[in-house]
Amino acid sequence: MSASVQTEKLLRWPLPEALHYRLGVASRSVAAIVGGYLLAALSTMLLSVCLPMARVEAVMTATLASFAIYTCAVLWVFATSSALRAWLGLLIPGAVMAAILQWMDALSWSLA
Repeated sequence: MSASVQTEKLLRWPLPEALHYRLGVASRSVAAIVGGYLLAALSTMLLSVCLPMARVEAVMTATLASFAIYTCAVLWVFATSSALRAWLGLLIPGAVMAAILQWMDALSWSLA
């Protein structure tokens, strides 16, 4: 048996179909709950800083919009074709928003 065939067998870890399906649903559920919340929180921060209105109105508008953003994130996670695509669809916009907030010095990383 050649080394490439042995490597292929080691890399391919066979999972039962039911377990594969359940792990995909669990991954999507975590993405919907955690990733959707982080995306909604980051979008709330970005909107509250960028909206051209009084600070109180901007925060209230951003907070109300976050409910729609969270709902759309959950729908996106379960509508995509794979769990990887669901995670990437949440992490990439979240990273872009975090980078914009960091660039604007509006993101506080302090744990104190």
